[in-house]
Amino acid sequence: MKPSGESSMLALATLVLAAAVCVAPRAALSNASLPGHKRTVPGMDKASLTVKSELDSDVMVSWVSEHCYQCVYQQSGILPAARVPGQPSSLNLTVATQHPIILQLNRTADDLVLCTLPFHFGEHGIYSLWVKNSSVVTCSIVTLADPVSSYIPILVAFLIYTGLALASAFGNTLLGLHAVRAFFFRLRGTMDTERLINSELGSPGRNTVPVTENILLPPPTSSKRLQSLDTISLVIMVFVNYGGGRYWFFRHESWNGLTVADLVFPWFMFIMGTSIALSVHALLRTGSTRLSLLGKVAWRSLQLFLIGLFIINPNYCQGPLSWGTLRIPGVLQRLALAYLVVACLDLLVARAHLEIFTTDAWWSPGIEVLLYWPAWVCVLLLESVWLFLTFLLPVPDCPTGYLGPGGIGDMGLFPNCTGGAAGFIDRWLLGEKHIYQNPSSRPKERSPDFPVPSHLLQLIRRDPQAFPGQSRDIVSPTCPGSPRVSYRRDMP
Repeated sequence: MKPSGESSMLALATLVLAAAVCVAPRAALSNASLPGHKRTVPGMDKASLTVKSELDSDVMVSWVSEHCYQCVYQQSGILPAARVPGQPSSLNLTVATQHPIILQLNRTADDLVLCTLPFHFGEHGIYSLWVKNSSVVTCSIVTLADPVSSYIPILVAFLIYTGLALASAFGNTLLGLHAVRAFFFRLRGTMDTERLINSELGSPGRNTVPVTENILLPPPTSSKRLQSLDTISLVIMVFVNYGGGRYWFFRHESWNGLTVADLVFPWFMFIMGTSIALSVHALLRTGSTRLSLLGKVAWRSLQLFLIGLFIINPNYCQGPLSWGTLRIPGVLQRLALAYLVVACLDLLVARAHLEIFTTDAWWSPGIEVLLYWPAWVCVLLLESVWLFLTFLLPVPDCPTGYLGPGGIGDMGLFPNCTGGAAGFIDRWLLGEKHIYQNPSSRPKERSPDFPVPSHLLQLIRRDPQAFPGQSRDIVSPTCPGSPRVSYRRDMP
């Protein structure tokens, strides 16, 4: 159980963080309003843009995100020609603010590029783009209402937790001083002396309790856990799954790139492998048979697979489920199959008796490979299968080894090649109606097919992700107090 002071500090930090997340955007939003003007506030990660033109010809407004690698421009609207000189025509648009974008204006008559403007719009900001024609066509963006600072809540949260960490470090340093330790030792000795006198002679207004009752009571024991596993697997995962404050770097990347949300799944796979090794070897030491453990592993994998199947098919809220559109692959399903494979590999190489190795041997740096070589061979074979299928499998109407998002990516040359071989295998085995229909790549890359998050081919790669966590447990439970001992593991 945590001390009450630490629990109070954590509760206070949570309340302050919640207040910062809820109040800061509203406060910033109220300051960004235009005096004397009533306006509609754009949505989250959005800004308002009004394009005004004094030209006597229609203008097509297009855009592309700088974060979208080799993507073609997308049309936003047609700006009509100015009917009367001095009275410009206008077009109201809503633009994204997560990343800088490039605006391009083309004359519709001959597709001539009039201007190209890179600009990073701010959240809830109001902007105006003027297209003028004095001697040459000029384009300029004017800020009518300043955007809000959407990073204030996360900055407040960072400062709060940094302050807590500094306070904890200062407290530990202070308690480690000799004078402070001596003071608490003397204080504790005085309290123990008074307690002993009261227990022997009794104190007024209190029933006397024999000291033997307190002495003979065994101290409470608490189970030890590898707390780093719980911290990494739960805190980051829960934060990302609940939106991550709607910040783009706490969401899955659309295709190219890497964010914090993209790291959660491989981290959890690694942690799952470590947990498998800890539990399997503990059960073997208690006398459980490999056959009984195999049955438990199979039953748990089946349960996890079915739970994932029920979670990703919530159509029962809108009507009866349809087998024709039932989605099969999902996150929990991949976890279940990876757990089944890695646990079986661990049962194959697990040992039943404890032995200790030191770092004196020349082969000690590769001990996790030498003792687990059958499992490593299986994992390398699985990885080889993935590489061959990904880069050598012919896909109709797509280049061999293609890994792009399709859609408007790669300058729109391969619109129906989303995911390459992985997407082709999914559509061939499962059918288009049984796979993920709302990928993260669709809003930006306009991918028509479903992307990598549900690929069956990725199931092969999940085992190599979880297995290093399992083999990492070889050097985790070392003997404390002996720096020369690097391995403590079950042997045959």
